[in-house]
Amino acid sequence: MKVFRYAIPVPVIAALSGCEAVVLSPAGDIAERQKDLLLAATGLMLIIIIPVMALVVFFAWKYRADRKATYQPEWAHSTKIELVIWAAPLMIIICLGALTWVGTHLLDPYRPLDRISKTAEIPPDHQPLEVQVVALDWKWLFIYPEQGVAAINELAIPANREVEFRLTSSSVMNAFYIPAMAGMIYAMPGMETKLHGVFNNPGSYQGLASHYSGWGFSGMRFKAHAVDEAGFQDWVADARAKGGDLTREEYLKLEVPSQNESPRTYASVDPELFNRAVNLCVEPGKMCMAEMMAIDDKGGLGLEGSINIQSLTHDKHARRGNTEPVLGVTPFAVSSICTPGDIALMLTDTDEKPERRSNPERMHGHALPVPTGVFGRMSSPAIRDASRSALPEPKL
Repeated sequence: MKVFRYAIPVPVIAALSGCEAVVLSPAGDIAERQKDLLLAATGLMLIIIIPVMALVVFFAWKYRADRKATYQPEWAHSTKIELVIWAAPLMIIICLGALTWVGTHLLDPYRPLDRISKTAEIPPDHQPLEVQVVALDWKWLFIYPEQGVAAINELAIPANREVEFRLTSSSVMNAFYIPAMAGMIYAMPGMETKLHGVFNNPGSYQGLASHYSGWGFSGMRFKAHAVDEAGFQDWVADARAKGGDLTREEYLKLEVPSQNESPRTYASVDPELFNRAVNLCVEPGKMCMAEMMAIDDKGGLGLEGSINIQSLTHDKHARRGNTEPVLGVTPFAVSSICTPGDIALMLTDTDEKPERRSNPERMHGHALPVPTGVFGRMSSPAIRDASRSALPEPKL
């Protein structure tokens, strides 16, 4: 039994021997500086942790039950002990706070790099490589706008060249993480986040989604290939040679949830695809968020847009396979803020004068006076009741 007891840890040690501490063996300058920050913070905390753990063992041994300890009932205070107890942690907290504050600002993911590596500054003519990233269900889409190609679950980057990632998500929040290159950054629908990083050592590194996002979350992994400039150009040429067009229609097919997608590339990409993905208007006929915000900035939809509400709807529950009510409420879409009778009168001009029927100013926007004519008649209770009784009640 004793031999068996000592043999229990052997399989555990054997399994852990295959693990690689990627965070502590980075391949890029940003990850290297993050590792230094992590080690410095850990070292500062160990200044307190190690003495405390040692004192726990010491007091347990000194005041054990079979030893008579000195009894001092009158003892109440020690200035020296109080000074050590409060001064040491306070100094460590000050140092740790200053180190974290400086390191956090220097390693801000939105901040362009100030160097390529410890020994290499950024050349004056250096241009970062822009990579647009979309977190789909459940796969990663990488778009290279400068090269005009795209890839699914595969990323190629030139070594010793700054990379600017622009990230968004198609449906739910996710997290983009290449441990050997840079820190983690979230990708969220309707928003754009940024991450700057660099690979200094060529090789193939693991990228993953570090935030749970549904059934296929565990399969959202990809290989990040750090190659030289010639190797990157060869990868781009190979992607173009394989063909395939990433159009808006193809993107909508990619949005449909799927798991464990094999890496593949596209030879061409719709140049407006990423901006439309950010603005949630890839589908034909959808109003983009940027347009909606511009309308709101000018005072709202106004009467002209009061029947265009459905174009603002962004609901991916059905596309993700969820047709059941959300939080107990049956899903619905608002197609109008007016009754059917109001809409009929808005779209039917009964003025007798032709010049008034063709006048586009008959509809006025926010905070402008309501004109006479059809809108004046709409305010009449008799006409309003008659128009409503002539059409069925609206259904939500």
